[in-house]
Amino acid sequence: MRIDILTLFPGMFENVLGESMLKRAQGKGLVEIKVHDLRDWTSDSHRSADDKPFGGGAGMVMKLEPIWRALEELKVLRSPLTAKRSTKRAVKVVLLTPQGKKLDQRSVKKLAKEKHLILICGHYEGVDERIRELADEEISIGDYILTCGELPAMVLVDSVVRLIPGVLGDDESVKFESFESGMLEYPQYTRPAEFKGRRVPQVLTSGDHKKIEEWRMAEALKRTRERRPDLLKRKGR
Repeated sequence: MRIDILTLFPGMFENVLGESMLKRAQGKGLVEIKVHDLRDWTSDSHRSADDKPFGGGAGMVMKLEPIWRALEELKVLRSPLTAKRSTKRAVKVVLLTPQGKKLDQRSVKKLAKEKHLILICGHYEGVDERIRELADEEISIGDYILTCGELPAMVLVDSVVRLIPGVLGDDESVKFESFESGMLEYPQYTRPAEFKGRRVPQVLTSGDHKKIEEWRMAEALKRTRERRPDLLKRKGR
């Protein structure tokens, strides 16, 4: 998979992409992630990527031209005369915006099957409306407002890359995580079995794998009922 990120603040991604799982995934050649400074596609001496909104109002709006030129260079658009997408390259363009569809595990799994993602990080008071015409999908990570689209882009990249086969040490572990089964994950414990009077549930040290599996399913259901009953309603449980 290849992921291109179009941003006004490329420095924000350095530590996130250079640590832990994302670093290992890139090192293994399982994903190629490129961060691009949108100001490289501006045309004035001040490298302006934003301007005041027509009609007045507070704040600044991200300009259309730099994003258009970036997508042209990345071979997504056919020509500067049309917004029609090129069929030569399988690519999905995603705009990170609070007005987008809320990101969930189902949409993450779909995105993980793409060969090439281009993420546009919104900023300021929003983007020129014509930029939306260039995106295949608009995504939000929740019903709250952030300063920029860079943080949602990091969340999306992390959630998608970890589903690429070979990225995690044990691909089977993904199947038992929260939201994969429509429920929250069951409680997890590790050594020591007892610490200051707090003991690990005895069933987990029993060696009886059938009973352990039954306990985990029951605890996952209990936790979901207590914390996220809406998930069970979706499944009709």
